[in-house]
Amino acid sequence: MASLHFHLHSSMNPSEVMGVLTDFSPSRVEEWPSIDAEHFEVHERGDTWAEVTEGNSSSFERARYEWDPSANRVTVTTRDSTPFGPGGWVFQMTPQDDGTRVDVRLERHPSSAKAKVMSSIIPFAGPVFRKSFKEPLKAT
Repeated sequence: MASLHFHLHSSMNPSEVMGVLTDFSPSRVEEWPSIDAEHFEVHERGDTWAEVTEGNSSSFERARYEWDPSANRVTVTTRDSTPFGPGGWVFQMTPQDDGTRVDVRLERHPSSAKAKVMSSIIPFAGPVFRKSFKEPLKAT
């Protein structure tokens, strides 16, 4: 299992952060540079969950998002991912005087040889993942 944990600070409040993480409208591809329109599809959606495929030509995943506004938490269960395999994300938002602390946890459980090799970089990829969240979450 490969894992990574980091946090960032957003100038938005927790409900705004959750709103960005769970906005599955067509504008999602504009907010998130790592998602393109050709690799974005909402399969199903409920009040506090969504099943989506998202990514780009080099990497995409199918995942189930579940969110709990009362706990300020978004959980993403990745069913399949190129190149990393299944796993998931947890985003925990904590209000602060000047915005929100967002704790991010990523875990992958690769099963193929290729996914195992690719997943070995995850523990060292914090700066890359942090950068991908910076603009959409208005993070510092």
